[in-house]
Amino acid sequence: MIPMKASWLAILCAALLAACATIAPAATPEYSIQAILYSTSPGVPTSALVVGGPSDKIDLAMVVWLIRGGGHTILLDSGFHRETFLKEFPMKDYLRPDQAVQTAGVQPAEVTDIVISHAHWDHMGGIDLFPKAQVWIQKEEYRYYTTDAWQPGGDHGGIDPEDVKQLVQLNTQGRLHLVDGDNVEILPGITAYTGSRHTYASQYLRIAGTPTYVLASDNVYLYFNLTSHLASDTFTDADHPVNIKNQTRMIELAGSPDRVVPGHDLLQFKKFPTQGRVATIK
Repeated sequence: MIPMKASWLAILCAALLAACATIAPAATPEYSIQAILYSTSPGVPTSALVVGGPSDKIDLAMVVWLIRGGGHTILLDSGFHRETFLKEFPMKDYLRPDQAVQTAGVQPAEVTDIVISHAHWDHMGGIDLFPKAQVWIQKEEYRYYTTDAWQPGGDHGGIDPEDVKQLVQLNTQGRLHLVDGDNVEILPGITAYTGSRHTYASQYLRIAGTPTYVLASDNVYLYFNLTSHLASDTFTDADHPVNIKNQTRMIELAGSPDRVVPGHDLLQFKKFPTQGRVATIK
């Protein structure tokens, strides 16, 4: 017969082991990543994108990235759809981002999260197209473009006031998450990094897995940025060296320059297996 005290001790140990099992951290999901081409912007000089780059003209990919795993259906960036920009910037083969996402088998209401790399119109202009998504943006990006950017001396170039209104509305609805700085894990295995300063407080993502990828968005416009060690366009000229430094950091975070995905390079749709508008990165 087991003594009463020993019996209760065994029960207590079993209960503690069960409790520890319930609070053990979940394994990081193995995310899938796809690039979705919702349009092409023709005839853009490389020199307008790459500081010190050549003057030849190229077609730019207009892209959102779809990340799935761990019960989440995530978009990095949301594209745009307002007529103002379609008139100002002629596009080829434009398909509204929510419709483009459907070509990858995802309905707009199924998108659980949107991570906004930065507040420019072609990256934040579709946040109203995904009615159930939680939206993630850098805290300082939100603060600046909802306040100081519109004051004397502020810089709101490339920012759509309608998008800013949408951000504020999302905040009042409890659907906006403010990412506070660098190296912040926003979802298991998905970490936001800052430092490239494409806008006031732009961010890029590291997606952990086998293998790991970095989705740079406009912090790296083109693969040419990485091979030439030249900066993307940045918030100020003083940020060019920081942008180049962060390109090196992105390569280190990804483990290879081949696993850093630029923001507007059509090459990603040749580099990775592509069907229609969708390139499967992993």
